[in-house]
Amino acid sequence: MTTSNTLDSNTAVDPRASQRVRHELRLRQPTVKSVERLSPNMIRIVLQGDDLKGFTSLGFDDHVKLMLPDPATGILSVPSVGPDGIRHSDGARPAMRDYTPRSFDAQAGLLTLDFAVHDAGPATQWAEQARPGQKVGIGGPRGSMIIPMAFDGYLLVGDDTALPAIARRLAELPSGVPVVAIAEVDGPADELVFETAADLHLTWVHRQGAAPGTTTLLLDALRKATLPAGDFHAWVACETSAAKAMRAHLVGERGARPAWTKAAGYWRLGAADSHETHND
Repeated sequence: MTTSNTLDSNTAVDPRASQRVRHELRLRQPTVKSVERLSPNMIRIVLQGDDLKGFTSLGFDDHVKLMLPDPATGILSVPSVGPDGIRHSDGARPAMRDYTPRSFDAQAGLLTLDFAVHDAGPATQWAEQARPGQKVGIGGPRGSMIIPMAFDGYLLVGDDTALPAIARRLAELPSGVPVVAIAEVDGPADELVFETAADLHLTWVHRQGAAPGTTTLLLDALRKATLPAGDFHAWVACETSAAKAMRAHLVGERGARPAWTKAAGYWRLGAADSHETHND
């Protein structure tokens, strides 16, 4: 259930201003329905269950908090929601990671999550062994940032971890709108097919065995890219230092409007869990 709907201060005069929507915090325990290997480094897991009734995700880059069973016992310890947010009992604290809802079918009660498996963290380990019937915890989304469809064009840049959000955004953009997308994966076998009615100009860059987050491939490709004409919205998500560098390039060297240039560090090289924004 949505509890509040707050517009940015300039929304009344600018139809391109982002809209932030807050949601009631709920914790759920859906069940794995299916597991599919989309590519060598991407696993799709579809969750189902009555517990997903009322689930809401309005923004293409929303994130839920995935709560994982204990790898040794298989027991899932889901906390409760208190006045101050999530509360853990008796020190039982499941491993938690942020993931973008790839899609949600409210009528069928199906939530789809795509897992980039380029690390050896707990979420990757769980996704690699996930089987139908297993339960997992889901918290949120706590809110959604809605980017209007009023821009002349769009720029989407990201690594493997950003592919679910990029795919979701491409699927929802209007027919014929110009979109430039740059996506980094390990190799050609990891390239995905995006469904979109937009006028998409897509560039794949390949690490070719290099460790994620250790190259400048995305920034190099962005420097060479022809950006959308007119007023465009830019969205970047990848390793946090790379995301920060690309936003600096767009705003400082390419004339992108700061308010229309969103960058997120979906992960940090050498850190177990990180999610940062670089929008100031």
